Amino acid sequence: MTALADLPLIASGKVREMYDLDDRLLMVASDRISTYDVVHPTPIPDKGRVLTGLSVFWFERTRDIVANHLISAIDGVPDEVRGRALVVKKLAMLPVECVARGYITGSGWSEY
Repeated sequence: MTALADLPLIASGKVREMYDLDDRLLMVASDRISTYDVVHPTPIPDKGRVLTGLSVFWFERTRDIVANHLISAIDGVPDEVRGRALVVKKLAMLPVECVARGYITGSGWSEY
């Protein structure tokens, strides 16, 4: 199994890192937390595991409805990040962001 340090890092975002696996990607969810494009200094323990678990659940649950990019949450995932990483298909990105909120109040509401 390849160690994470041996993989080329191609992107580091607010919450995830992306590593190149030739024709695939390794997406690793961190424990960092961000709000409004600010990464906060104190991480939430196991947040990456929770995000990855939720993603795997919904990708598997909806795979018969809509195709997704998930290849595996186990095979090809380095031991050190297993449980918080996914091997996914490399796809052409559509640069769109969608944020779902339960409710909006205050200045957030007036900006909409």
